[in-house]
Amino acid sequence: MMKKLKLPRFLAVAATAIACLLGQPAYAATTLKMATDSGTKGSPAGDALKKWAELIEQKSNGELKVRVFYQNELGGQQEVFDLHVAGDVQLMLNWPMTSYDKRIGVIYTPYMTTSWDEALKAYSPGGWVNDLLGGIYKDIGLKFFGPWPEGFNGVATRDRHALTVPEAKGIKVRTMTVFPAPQTMQALGYQTAAIDWGEVYTALQTGVVDGEAGNVIFWDYEYFRDIINTYVRTKHFFMTGILSMNDKAWEKLTPAQQKAVSEASLEIMNEQFSAARKQDEFYVQKAVEAGIKYIEPTDEQFKALAKTAREQVWPLMEQEIGADIVNTIRKNASPL
Repeated sequence: MMKKLKLPRFLAVAATAIACLLGQPAYAATTLKMATDSGTKGSPAGDALKKWAELIEQKSNGELKVRVFYQNELGGQQEVFDLHVAGDVQLMLNWPMTSYDKRIGVIYTPYMTTSWDEALKAYSPGGWVNDLLGGIYKDIGLKFFGPWPEGFNGVATRDRHALTVPEAKGIKVRTMTVFPAPQTMQALGYQTAAIDWGEVYTALQTGVVDGEAGNVIFWDYEYFRDIINTYVRTKHFFMTGILSMNDKAWEKLTPAQQKAVSEASLEIMNEQFSAARKQDEFYVQKAVEAGIKYIEPTDEQFKALAKTAREQVWPLMEQEIGADIVNTIRKNASPL
């Protein structure tokens, strides 16, 4: 004779049976927070974030739910990265901050790569920059999935612009708040002000700075085209976001869920590797149509800028992030 099931157990069994009949999972989905420090809804970064979340949900068969937070919805760049390292934001497309480990500054090494082909090879899985970043992210408690490349950056200004170090004298530009961004622009002759991304428009509008020196042309066209009128493609950094996950949150996932997140991340990364160059060219044209003067330095001017930045900034980086990493950079960097 079967014993009677106690009511709570009976209800749990009944719920499981009903869920199976209805084809619905008999578990509570795990909800993950995903954020970016740069990119509003509808921007290329925002679209990538949205698709990344959708892919994770699809590939996990609904076991993982993702709440997406766009630029400034959880705070500024440093605040959101703090939340990511702490585990309050589990997934992130970030433009990394060096406050936790100065070695992250390797991603901002000036004139490390000088062409699209060289940059994409270095940052792709198995590439030498990719390998360096993976180890550094691990040390600060983050799972490194890979880069989300944008392209080579430049200097957006109004009224004045520079193609040589002497010409930059007296031009004050905003830089990112991470090492060695200010040091790089100072080496190129500019005065600098390290300003958080969310405050750049006001700084330009009020004349605190004469220009912005941290981004590919998309950002300057999209946000500042009513203020700036010139964009010089100095190519001092190859700009890329990073797809990452808090390591403790990663370890809590089942193997199947980890596979879903990894596959979704790889898909987003591969799409951007294919799309980045065309996106950049598209926004160059949009900027020109909007009346922004687009200038690329001559080969001679470019090599002079790159040589100056390497000579002045790379020794500083050796002091800050170690000789081993900088020697790896010297060994693999694009020849001038």
